[in-house]
Amino acid sequence: MAVTSKNIPAPDMRPVRRALLSVSDKTGLIDFARSLEKHGIEIISTGGTAKAIAAEGIKVRDVSDITGFPEIMDGRVKTLHPAVHGGLLAVRDDPEHAAAMEAHGIGGIDLVVINLYPFEEVREQGADYSTIVENIDIGGPAMIRAAAKNHAYVAIVTDPGDYAKVLAELDTHQGSLPYAFRQKLAAEAFARTSAYDTAIAKWFTRETSLAAPAWRAVIGKLHQEMRYGENPHQLAGLYLTGEKRPGVATATQLQGKQLSYNNINDTDAAFELVAEFDPARTAAVAIIKHANPCGVAEGETLKDAYLNALACDPVSAFGGIVALNRTLDAEAAEEIVKVFTEVIIAPDATEEAKAIVAAKKNLRLLVTGGLPDPREPGFAVKTVAGGFLMQTRDNGVIDDRHLKVVTKRAPTDKEMADLKFAFLVAKHVKSNAIVYVKDGSTVGIGAGQMSRVDSSRIAARKAEDAAEAAGISEPLTKGSVVASDAFFPFADGLISAIEAGATAVIQPGGSMRDEEVIAAADEHGIAMVFTGMRHFRH
Repeated sequence: MAVTSKNIPAPDMRPVRRALLSVSDKTGLIDFARSLEKHGIEIISTGGTAKAIAAEGIKVRDVSDITGFPEIMDGRVKTLHPAVHGGLLAVRDDPEHAAAMEAHGIGGIDLVVINLYPFEEVREQGADYSTIVENIDIGGPAMIRAAAKNHAYVAIVTDPGDYAKVLAELDTHQGSLPYAFRQKLAAEAFARTSAYDTAIAKWFTRETSLAAPAWRAVIGKLHQEMRYGENPHQLAGLYLTGEKRPGVATATQLQGKQLSYNNINDTDAAFELVAEFDPARTAAVAIIKHANPCGVAEGETLKDAYLNALACDPVSAFGGIVALNRTLDAEAAEEIVKVFTEVIIAPDATEEAKAIVAAKKNLRLLVTGGLPDPREPGFAVKTVAGGFLMQTRDNGVIDDRHLKVVTKRAPTDKEMADLKFAFLVAKHVKSNAIVYVKDGSTVGIGAGQMSRVDSSRIAARKAEDAAEAAGISEPLTKGSVVASDAFFPFADGLISAIEAGATAVIQPGGSMRDEEVIAAADEHGIAMVFTGMRHFRH
């Protein structure tokens, strides 16, 4: 049964006479406490926070003086007491609440400053199970929620970054805080406890191997508010989850204007793709446009890889994103800046490369400090009307154990190398995906079509256009191999690839008409390899 309200109007201004400070992160604490003291505000505090304040000569009362009860059980129990929560939850203008406060000697608390035990930090540092559990705060969230619920009379601060705002309001309003400001602080407080509890739930879900828990929440802390989203009429922001995966969200931007929503989305796609290629084995470059690759290549150097990637679709590369799997060097930078590019992302950049890019003031340069691991587990979220879909990240990676030659002719070593390259790229192309590769470079990419045949034809047409632009007489797909992200449901898609000049094909297999498709491959003398793994990307 719902609790009914007495509809007592909230006062606009509330004077702050008494504040409770209990913080794990003591950043800015002393200066803040000293400013509260100058406003004549009584400070009560707990444990280490009280000691830190008192050590600076600031007058402070320990919370045990208020409760009449000492901290016990290693500090697990200290603020869970009616003298604290009564002071937080009392509706000051309700006669019954006021009488209860008087009868039990409960003083009102007007300002609460709390940040929680560092559960997230301890978890990320790889602490043992019991230490992580010990850093689950109980009293802190309870006080935050109590103060936030009673924001009609109490101001709640959960972020040291808000100290200056609180002091400015106190200065402006002669020691009082306005209702609208208390409302905003309450909203931030509930968001904080929600995120905190979600982090705990997420950790427990992983520890107990729950594949689909009954309740699931997604959390993030605002990192960047954007001018707009995909389109100017959409609002957007970048939120950080705390995941330490190298990428666009955790990168350092060395130069250029602020990233847009579309920049971030495309840059993430580019860097996740290029991370599939081991930098110890080869240099690799991916050029992305609208979250789809328009050119990917390996090379002896980044310059070679970039030029080969660019040759796949030089028209689409204009205004694209360039991702590299090695430190950006001067040679590669000189080539990249010749084409209008929105973002360059790499694990690092040499000083010479930085100077070259700096000449293009609007070109963003991001360094990540490393590459994301393609095999690392994680989650992907997609909203739907009334809910959201959540799945594990596509961290599937094929190796030679998964590959099965199903045709009479086996691929040559060169074809097999290109086939594996093509399938890696197809994993990052919107479905239906068709990728032609020759000599370690994409030569035609077909993406996002309703028909796999159409994707194959588009890829071939792009290869023809690229050949014409390069002054080459025959399509780049002549003598190439081709990858499909999912099985060919009919032989027509395969025939289309053969007509484009492909000599070998790699696909997951698993169609009811596999035998028909294999027979068509054998009829035309091409090699076909099944992976047993599909890479749909919608």
